[in-house]
Amino acid sequence: MTGSRVSRVEVPPDSLFGPENMPYGVFAPPDGVFRVGCRLGDMVLDLAALLDDPVFARSEMNAFLAQGSRRWREVREKLRALADTALPIDAVYPVSAVRMALPVRIGDYVDFYASIDHATNLGRLFRPDSEPLLPNWRHLPVGYHGRAGTVVVSDTPVIRPRGQRRTASGTTDFGPSERLDIEAELGFVVGTGSTLGTPVTVDEFAEHVFGVALVNDWSARDIQAWEYQPLGPFLGKSFATSISGWITPLAALTSARVPIPAQDPEPLPYLRGLDDFGLDIDLAVAWNGAVVTHPPYARMYWSPAQMLAHLTANGASVRPGDLYASGTISGPEPSQRGSFIELSWGGTEHIRVNDQTRTFLTDGDEVTITATAPGTEGRRIGLGEVAGRILCARDT
Repeated sequence: MTGSRVSRVEVPPDSLFGPENMPYGVFAPPDGVFRVGCRLGDMVLDLAALLDDPVFARSEMNAFLAQGSRRWREVREKLRALADTALPIDAVYPVSAVRMALPVRIGDYVDFYASIDHATNLGRLFRPDSEPLLPNWRHLPVGYHGRAGTVVVSDTPVIRPRGQRRTASGTTDFGPSERLDIEAELGFVVGTGSTLGTPVTVDEFAEHVFGVALVNDWSARDIQAWEYQPLGPFLGKSFATSISGWITPLAALTSARVPIPAQDPEPLPYLRGLDDFGLDIDLAVAWNGAVVTHPPYARMYWSPAQMLAHLTANGASVRPGDLYASGTISGPEPSQRGSFIELSWGGTEHIRVNDQTRTFLTDGDEVTITATAPGTEGRRIGLGEVAGRILCARDT
């Protein structure tokens, strides 16, 4: 480290970003270029300057992720030690003064459907005269391949998508979505890749996944409802998926580890392991500043380790920077539903948003998802936020 020194970064006792957290992101200081940093309190530390390592002077984290779990631990130990020292003034920036970019170059994006409460709610909405869960749901983590090219960093505006819908009279038309929705999710960022043809086991999860990020998988429910059968989500979801600018390393979530709910029937052997990696993470969804729901991640039926094992079970490989997400996080109570289609029960019940009532998103609406988890120092840590504002549809 070089440069004039300042006092160490002061972190308030109630901060969600103390030295036990220190999430990573890609930032640019005023009039500077993007590089990798970590957050400490209300400041961002420039890792290329602090560690004198060119791997952090890049505009994405992929090269660092590819170095593997041993290197991740080494860097984290160095940063936690530096948190208690005086730091160069040219390596520390206020969070409020920097610009954030997509933290990783995403090669592949997979979205799962791992919440039993969400799947049950949608089953009751869409198939009221049938069993809510389809026959395969309790046997494997259901998922689909999403569009990596439209994953955007938090605060990127979301343009209302246009698409084909089925009308109430049974005809079809094309136009702006009228049932634009959110999905509060947790994303998992792959660090170490795998070999084509070699599955990743449940117990190898922590060697391959670097950390977690908040995800909002925006969904156009009217477009989705018409197109999804028989092949699943397509244009109703591929227009935008937002991800938080900060990636919380798994090492910061040690105290958030919990067992996953009991699974019945018992999963097949490839979905079983010694460590199922449940996580006690509480989310909050704010609609135009009003918190409307608190989805609990601890309720998720399928664990992230099982999702990764299933994703690679056929020999498919993963690469540094790949992203897979949990699917909508919901709980058993109405106040825990992670999408507006659930909160409004298919648009039949109005949601109180400040002094208005709503069902789905209108132009100008802003949605911000935040989350906290138990930290290793006896206080909660934050997972940053993922936010987006809806812009009106563009004419074709």
